[in-house]
Amino acid sequence: MRPLRNAYLDALGIDRWVPRDAPPEIASIPETVAASPMAAPVTRSAPANTPFVPSADWGTLRERVAACTACAELCRTRTQTVFGVGNTNAEWLIIGEAPGAEEDRQGEPFVGRAGQLLNAMLLAVGLPREQVFIANILKCRPPGNRDPKPDEVSRCLPFLANQIALLKPKIILVVGRIAAQTLLATDAPLARLRGKVHSFGEPAIPLVITYHPAYLLRTPPDKRKAWEDLKLARATYSRIATGNA
Repeated sequence: MRPLRNAYLDALGIDRWVPRDAPPEIASIPETVAASPMAAPVTRSAPANTPFVPSADWGTLRERVAACTACAELCRTRTQTVFGVGNTNAEWLIIGEAPGAEEDRQGEPFVGRAGQLLNAMLLAVGLPREQVFIANILKCRPPGNRDPKPDEVSRCLPFLANQIALLKPKIILVVGRIAAQTLLATDAPLARLRGKVHSFGEPAIPLVITYHPAYLLRTPPDKRKAWEDLKLARATYSRIATGNA
């Protein structure tokens, strides 16, 4: 497992510091991610949503997303909706901003180079993509990959809220500024939102924020910070899983 972990860290572009005289058997990242101190949770209310009757099952919800025409521009320009993908019994939920061009073509979030990097990020903390659920704030691609408009977010966010209610994740990992600001109802910069454990919704689900993989592809030096975020998320989850939260 350790050589595999190192391969994933290499994919992330994270240098592994090793003492010059360290013997081969300890010249790698430890198997167990060290626990990061949990900051006091920051509880914020999610933005107000339009009236919405939740779906009681995944199939019905998927059908409702596919048939949605609430945003005239988005439903006119999309190839298809991007519902989300993964294990519907997952304990980890990964949330991004919106589908891009490749996601719009394939109907799956986080594919292409950004998706490959996200897979490597998750595997670095022992999470194959198949063990998590991945979704976006918006289920349709904004034309030209522009930022989501506030009215589009307000119309689409209930679908994500429904997914969260069905999934009941133990932890949420949010990637990117827009997704983080939306879920925490804040305009605080990403630098102020990272590095702490937030609390989302009535169940007070722990929520950790990191950079979007597309940003990390453009700004490789920040992969080191992303690795710290991933360790925080993993340590937080470990405390929950062992009943020490």
